[in-house]
Parts: sequence; C-alpha cells; structure tokens
Amino acid sequence: MSSSSKASIRITSLLDENSFVEIGARVSARSTDFNLKPDQAPSDGVITGYGVIDGNLVYVYSQDSSVLGGSVGEMHAKKIAKLYDLAIRTGSPIIGFVDSTGIRLQESTDALEAIGTIYAKQAEASGVIPQITAVFGTCGGGLSILPAMSDFSFMADDAKLFVNSPNAIKGNYEEKNDTASAKAKAESGNADATGSEDEIIAEIRTLVGLLPCNNEDTAFADCEDDLNRASSNVASGKADPAVVAADIADDGLFFEVKRAFAPEMVAGLVRLNGTTTGIVANRTARFDESGKKSAEYDSVLTPAGCDKATKFVSFCDAFNIPVITLTNVTGFASCECCEKKIAGAAAKLAFAFADADVPKINVVIGNAMGSAYNVMNSKGIGADLTIALPDSKIGIMDAKLAASIIADGKSADEVADTAKKFDALQNSVDSAASRGYIDEIVNPEDLRKYLIGAVEMLYTKQAIVEKKHGTV
Repeated sequence: MSSSSKASIRITSLLDENSFVEIGARVSARSTDFNLKPDQAPSDGVITGYGVIDGNLVYVYSQDSSVLGGSVGEMHAKKIAKLYDLAIRTGSPIIGFVDSTGIRLQESTDALEAIGTIYAKQAEASGVIPQITAVFGTCGGGLSILPAMSDFSFMADDAKLFVNSPNAIKGNYEEKNDTASAKAKAESGNADATGSEDEIIAEIRTLVGLLPCNNEDTAFADCEDDLNRASSNVASGKADPAVVAADIADDGLFFEVKRAFAPEMVAGLVRLNGTTTGIVANRTARFDESGKKSAEYDSVLTPAGCDKATKFVSFCDAFNIPVITLTNVTGFASCECCEKKIAGAAAKLAFAFADADVPKINVVIGNAMGSAYNVMNSKGIGADLTIALPDSKIGIMDAKLAASIIADGKSADEVADTAKKFDALQNSVDSAASRGYIDEIVNPEDLRKYLIGAVEMLYTKQAIVEKKHGTV
C-alpha cells in the first residue's frame, strides 16, 4: 500500500495501528482503449483490505483520486465486490471511502456493468452487515448511489455529492445553490454528519463500536457507569430529547444520526448497561452551548421526520437493536405540502414499529395526543412496555379543544369546567395507567435505571412464529 496517497492515509487513520492488510494490491486495469495502459492504474484506483477498529474486524475500501481520478472501471469494481463477498461471509462491517470522478469513460459499458455489480452487493449485504460510506472528495452520478444504499453516510466539509451537478440543473448554478455541498446533503438527509476528515474518521470509529458486527450478533460492551445514578437532566431537557438520551446513556454517549435533517425528530444510538439501544424521539426545541434556546419546533409529526425515524427503526430491527421512543407529540404537521405526504409517511412509521420484533419501549416524556401518539410506538401498535413521566398527558386531543366540542353552545365557565374534567378523566397519565395503557409511572431522575431494567427484562424476547397446534 502506498504510504503517501490520501487513500492509504485515510485507511491507516481509521484502523488500529498496524492492523491493515491489503487485498488485491497488484490488480490493474485490463482495458487499453484510448491509450489506457495497466501501469497507469496501480491497484486500479482503489485500495481494498481489512483491519480492526478497537479489536473489531472491518473491511475497508478507499478510492485513490491520484489514479485515473479514482474512477470506477471493471477491475476497480471487482475489487470492491470481492471485498463485499468477504465481509458478508465473515459477518463484518464494510466501510467505503469515496473520492472519485465517476464511471471510467475509457471502459464504457464494461465500467457501467461493473458498477452495477457493486449495487447488487450492497443490496445483498443490506440488513446482514452494517455498511458505512464516507465521501471525502467527489461522488457524482452513479457513484452517489453508494452512500445512499449504505446504512450510514458521512461527508467531509469540502466534499461534493450529486446525481446531477449544481451547474447541470436547469435554472441553477453552483454559486446560486450548491446542491452538492456537504451542508445541503446533510440538511436533505443524505448525510448523517459532516466535518473535517479527522472528525469523520473519529465518528466512524465511535459508530463501529456501537454497532453489532452483523445481523446475528449482539451489540454489547462492558459498562463502568453507575446503573443507579440519577438522570439529572431529564426533567429540564424534555424539549430536546438529545439531552435526555445523553443523560440516560452510559457515559453520556449519544450518537445522533441525520443530525441536520428533520430536526424535529431525533434518532440515534446509546448504550444502556453496555447494550446498544436505538432512540427515536420528538424534539420541540434546541439549545446552544450556553443553554439558550436556539430553535423551536412544533410538537407534530412531519413527513420528513417520519421518513427519518422509519429508516432508523428498520435498521435497528434488522440488527437486533432494542428501540426506545421518547414521545412528546400532539398531532400531525398541517400545511398543503405536508398534507400530500404525511399519511403515507406516518403509515410507514407505524408499520415499522408494528413490524419490528426487537424489544420496544415507549416513554411518554410530554404530550401523547391522538393518532400521532399511536404512530410513535404506542402499546396499541405493539410496544412491549410503556412508561410515562408523572406530568405527561395522554389522550385523544387537547382538553380545551375537546371541551369546545363537547360543551358547544354553553357558557365560557361551563366550557372551562368541561375542559378541566376532560383533562382529569381522559388526558391524565393516571387515567391511562388505570386502563392498562401505561405500565409504569416513573420520576424523571429514575428513568435511566428503569430503562436499563426494561431492556434487560426484554433481552430474551424473540419473534413469535406461527404454531402448528396447541398442546393443551
């Protein structure tokens, strides 16, 4: 492996020291069309091999933009496809570093066919091994599908990701709207996080430590954090569930995914007594480093938020990762644009929760109103355990709105009295608990230890298969 190329430096920065073993170093291009000579394409523009991250086996490919622009030709693609075969057979994550000008023009249909084989391998690996892709240079045209088919994707701040370049879009140009930028892709949900190359590599190392190696593995690590410590920030941080997630997590580690996309919905990974667990939550506010509110969001489900959560729940289910929802929702987004998509998006999220057979826990940390609450992993669609904080509200609608319907035409005092009674009888957490819709009412400071106990209790949960007959 060349010690001087960016492609090789990225690999050595990612992996544990001296752990990388290169595969296919002598492979070069077969095509000689348009004066393309094999000695012009060492390793055919991509370094492939395996190594370890904190002792965990991973497979890595890194495109070398100094060799034919890192373009994908027949042998280049075969190397990546072969690496996928090895990763699938050994049940290990695969990580790709993309830095390429695209499909190699000199090889035409050979290159076109070859990149299709990479798509096929990604589809085969999906739900079997974790796939992580980082864009460190240019990733355009057909190559843009590689990060899109991965489970997690990252972009360096100066990287470019596009199907059509900004200048190729009718009525647009790069200076007007750089649709290929890391910022644009993060905000549209095509990148989980952005940053410098060193920051992205550090993020990937952290992520690999949280993930299982494959769909038959369990993501677990030793825990030295106090299992009974108080969750001191839950009560004050309910508006931003990222704060709650970090508070209940082992060592305060919360790995949030798609951070700039649909910020009203939070998704990410924590450990609870060493067990990796997924978090899906409704956000109504964000705070800056000084603790001041920097953004506010309506407590509603949006199409983008539902799409974000659906993909994450599907990933967790595929890789046997328990899911906890931190629910604070009053309804669905209401605007002409949202109305076109919200029913379908909410249906997919409801299906994802109902279909998942991993342990599912719902924690009502604020409001849980109407059908939006059902969509957020309610007991009705299959949550194994439901927990609520004492001051939460659970019901069909806001008490004042309900009273205006029930006591329509009556005096203001009667409407107010009806609202008060409705709130006590129908919207209170005690009312929901009395009907069996809430299993436990937990004080905010005790949330961590209750969730640890719940995850451990559900550890042996298995999908129930259709029986042949009873045995009574």
